[in-house]
Amino acid sequence: MRLVRLRLVNFRQHADSDIAFETGLTGIIGPNGAGKSTILEAIAWALYGGNTLRGGNESIRFRRAAARAPVRVELEFELAGHRYRVVRGLSMAELYLDGGTEPIANSVTAVTDMLQRRIGMTRTEFFNTYFTGQKDLAVMNALTAGERAQFLSRVLGYERLRVAQELCATRRKELASEIAGLRAGMPERDAVEAQLRETDAARTAAERAAAEADRLEAETKAALAAVAPRWLAAQTGREERQRLETELAAVEGEAAALTRAEERLVSELAQVAEARAALQPLLPDVAAFEGAQAELEAMRALEVHDGRRRALLETQGALAAEVQALDEQRDRLATAPQLEEQATVELEARRKALEEAHGTLEARRTEWVRDRQEVDSRLRALRGQYAEMRDQRDKLLQLGEEGACPTCTRPLGAHFRDVLDVLERQLELVESDGSYFRSRLEQLEPMPADIAHLDELRRKLQGEVGPLERRLAKVQAAVQQLALVERDRQGKAARLAATTAELATIPGGYDAGRHQALEAEHARLAEVSTLANRLSTRIEREPVLKREQEALARTRAALAARRDAASARLAALQFPEEDFAALRRLHDEVAAAYAEASRAAAGARAGRDIARDGARRAADAKAEHDRLAERVEALEQDRRLHDELHRAYSDLRTDLNFQLRPEVSEIASSFITELTDARYTELELDDKYRLVVLEEGVPQTVISGGEEDIANLVLRLAISQMIADRAGQSFSLLVLDEVFGSLDEVRRQNVLTLLRGLHDRFEQVIVITHIEGVRDGLDRVITVGFDERTGGAVVGTVEPAGGDTLLLEAGSAA
Repeated sequence: MRLVRLRLVNFRQHADSDIAFETGLTGIIGPNGAGKSTILEAIAWALYGGNTLRGGNESIRFRRAAARAPVRVELEFELAGHRYRVVRGLSMAELYLDGGTEPIANSVTAVTDMLQRRIGMTRTEFFNTYFTGQKDLAVMNALTAGERAQFLSRVLGYERLRVAQELCATRRKELASEIAGLRAGMPERDAVEAQLRETDAARTAAERAAAEADRLEAETKAALAAVAPRWLAAQTGREERQRLETELAAVEGEAAALTRAEERLVSELAQVAEARAALQPLLPDVAAFEGAQAELEAMRALEVHDGRRRALLETQGALAAEVQALDEQRDRLATAPQLEEQATVELEARRKALEEAHGTLEARRTEWVRDRQEVDSRLRALRGQYAEMRDQRDKLLQLGEEGACPTCTRPLGAHFRDVLDVLERQLELVESDGSYFRSRLEQLEPMPADIAHLDELRRKLQGEVGPLERRLAKVQAAVQQLALVERDRQGKAARLAATTAELATIPGGYDAGRHQALEAEHARLAEVSTLANRLSTRIEREPVLKREQEALARTRAALAARRDAASARLAALQFPEEDFAALRRLHDEVAAAYAEASRAAAGARAGRDIARDGARRAADAKAEHDRLAERVEALEQDRRLHDELHRAYSDLRTDLNFQLRPEVSEIASSFITELTDARYTELELDDKYRLVVLEEGVPQTVISGGEEDIANLVLRLAISQMIADRAGQSFSLLVLDEVFGSLDEVRRQNVLTLLRGLHDRFEQVIVITHIEGVRDGLDRVITVGFDERTGGAVVGTVEPAGGDTLLLEAGSAA
């Protein structure tokens, strides 16, 4: 495997870095934390995905990248004659082969699985083969013998045998638990067979009893079938006799009802004759009733119109009085619009004069207040100045000629009297000014006469504006009231005209005395008419009553015929009651015997079914016992197989561990022969897995530090070679990460010399370190720095001749 190119975009410290790998011994040098080991993480992440990262995918994005900025690693490498290019992001992955434009795998899982198959190694095997981490060269020195053996087994993949053996042991325990559970739940075989025999015997006896019960049921059923027709015929004849007797009783009842109906009809016909005789004297009054009713209805209508006329007359009088009152009120309010115009003009004039007086007053008052404040301020300033100058004078008088000048602070000396005279003159001038301004303030204290006059004029104008405003409001209210009065007067005048017109349309002629006489006559004739109507209704029923008489006569003849026919059929159906009772007893006995036989047969059949179910359950229990026995036997065989497999795993691990030391020793010896130019040709692991260097077959108990580095290096190379051989891959790539940390300068150079001596075996060796001193021993140097301005890594390369550093593409370099 050979690395060709690596590009990192927003990956950890690298915003945008592009690295080309060459053959030979390459060093990646930079300070701690700059992002050197991140390059190895990116290679592993591109090949095997997110489970190779420190901190997982959550910490992968460049910390200064945008929230949704893409994270991508692109790796090109050669393997088994093909060139692969893998592109992996947080949620995508693509794999290209031999420069193709279409990916051969395009999902995260598919790319990871295909690369693992092509490389032939798991992630752990890949790391243990090609990568040597910090301080891993001497990792076995600090371990015990058992820990050394476990370390070698783990890196060579022998731990999978231990995991498989543990799975085998777990399965063996599960099989033992399942066998014990099955045996605990299985019944004894003898008890199962005894139960099967008992249920078979019970089923045979139940089947014989059911057959006998079925035979008895059939015999009694046949006897019942022989008696049933005779009993049915006897029952039918008896029911017919009962029906005929009931029918004769009904005929007698209907005949009695006909007699009562005939008597009622005779009585009603006699009442009809009496009503006809009583109706004749009432016919004249009945004829006069209709005319009296018509005249009464006309008089009632006139009464209604007369009431309406009286109401309209009252309304007419009231409306006429209201219209007259509104006319008078309208005349009183007719001058309101003219008064409103006059009051408005006068009010506007007074308001304008008030505004002018108010403006003049405020201007004069502001001027007076400003003058007074100015004089007061000047007076306070003079008082302060006077006090300060008086203090200076008193101080000068107190100190005399030794006092300091108030201006330059130097001693006055001979100038004392001059300075004092100046201060005295200034004090007199300030005192004179103060007297003037105190007098001026006293003059300005009372309000000036012109301001008082303006204020009095303003109050006078305000007193005149108020009454004018109230007068204008009253006049405006009168104008509004005039409009309301006019509308009200028009409405009521219209109603008055309508009322007068309606009075002209109402008819007259109502007579209250005539109305009262008509009401009395109508009441008397109404009683006569009601009596005549009742008599006429009774007379009108005479034809109906006669038809009912004829129908009753026909019904009586039909009843007589029905009575004669029923009597004749009843005489023909005479059957002795003693024979009927004897037949009923015989039928009841046979029916009871059949019912008892049926119940017994049903019970026998139920017992037979129960016995059969018991026999079937016993057979099922025996079959289940046999099945569980077979299952236990199969599990026993499986358990014996896992016991043998567990022993085989133990033997295999023992054999592999036994073969491990000679195989590691042989491969390490070939490496040490090449690295030391055959000075040392043999290196082995003793029974405690400690490195022992042999010189001409003699163990070297004391070796130098450089020789110890050689031994540690060849041991690590031998382990990697064994892993690569088991994976079917060539061991052509070696990556060492910070392996110089604990070595001094001499031993570092020894390790570089050893690595350079492996160029025939390793096509590509990459060393990652923060130590600048190893730069001269490398074929090619890739530098990794940190840009504090952008917060990202800066990647560069140094030509083999030691030229200037060339910056590669980096997102942090702009």
